[in-house]
Amino acid sequence: MSRKAIIDIGSNSIKFFVGELAPDRTITTVADTSEVTRLSEGLDRTGGIGPQVMERNVNAVAAFQARAVELGADQTAAVGTMALRCAKNSGEFVRRVREACGVEVRVIPGEEEARLSYLAARSGLALQGGELVVFDTGGGSTEFIFGRGAEVVRRFSVNLGAVRITENYLKSDPATPDEVEAALAQIDREFARAGVGGRPAQLVGIGGTVTSMSAVKHKMARYDPDVIQGSTLTRADIQAQIGGYSAKTIEERRTIPGLHPRRADVILAGACILDVITRRLNADSLTVSYRGLRHGLAYDLFQA
Repeated sequence: MSRKAIIDIGSNSIKFFVGELAPDRTITTVADTSEVTRLSEGLDRTGGIGPQVMERNVNAVAAFQARAVELGADQTAAVGTMALRCAKNSGEFVRRVREACGVEVRVIPGEEEARLSYLAARSGLALQGGELVVFDTGGGSTEFIFGRGAEVVRRFSVNLGAVRITENYLKSDPATPDEVEAALAQIDREFARAGVGGRPAQLVGIGGTVTSMSAVKHKMARYDPDVIQGSTLTRADIQAQIGGYSAKTIEERRTIPGLHPRRADVILAGACILDVITRRLNADSLTVSYRGLRHGLAYDLFQA
């Protein structure tokens, strides 16, 4: 049976998925994991990927490819998103990955990232009719997809994510109320400029910030994607978590049940992004999708 591996190289983490096509044409998960590798660390300041960050991320991709081979994958598709779109030395990263493990990294545009995220969300949730907005917020960018059913009406990418907001606005530990207000105001300005607005029938969120906040809401000692998938975050949940994260140092956040310790420094910025999104889209709540770009790309590969 055919098995395919996906390596999704994001600004904050690298996600790894191996799927197998079942006889009924559904995709069975063989492996689905991630590692926080911070490819965008220092990117806003220097414009490039630093030597240590480069080494860390190349090694992570090579390790995931070795795992793909162990699991019997006959094809690996590796894609890079915001950090590799922006870094002046992204070509060097692509070359070093090729030399390390033979994998060819394809840097995809934000619009393609958005399409794959929408495909993943639709394939994994029972959705109501009317306008659907799917957003995928990561370390360096946030993708928005406005659609109805299978039809994508509008999609765009905003160069704003949790790592960028943390590095530029939330510099104190713990963050001050003025810093949080400045971060919220900047997020709102950038989303307004990009045209984020409306009142969709349903709002779906994808990405590590959204799934982490759901895990925190459920006080998960052990991460369970089946509980995360289709769960709900209300605007009150989001605002309560902003208050909680703001009151704690990064070290104190590391002990919060459900929160991966390596997300402790960027989770406040991510929560601020969710707060602005729900306000701008007049949504009292959002539905959480554990499925993301990697699942959409797997669906694409198996349909090819």
